[in-house]
Amino acid sequence: MNDILSFKETLKQSSPPSNFDLILKSLWYDAKGDWDKAHAQVDQLNDRDSAWVHAYLHRKEGDIWNADYWYARAKKSRPHVTLDEEWEELISFFLKNEK
Repeated sequence: MNDILSFKETLKQSSPPSNFDLILKSLWYDAKGDWDKAHAQVDQLNDRDSAWVHAYLHRKEGDIWNADYWYARAKKSRPHVTLDEEWEELISFFLKNEK
């Protein structure tokens, strides 16, 4: 899988594809409207990439202070784009850098 449209097709399924890593699963659950499951996927991770997703999730939640903490851990600034635009940027980045 290498594009957003393919990723969005997986949202028709009842669970994320088994080959998704925790970051992609987090973004998948987020797109399905399950913030708690999305957060649980990245909450257990401790790297810059997961911190970026963690930041996005707290921004979406409206907890800006917490979001800014996670953006700093990800070495990023809070973006001035919509949440949907940031979600697509995250998906594009992590699909492109899939292991």
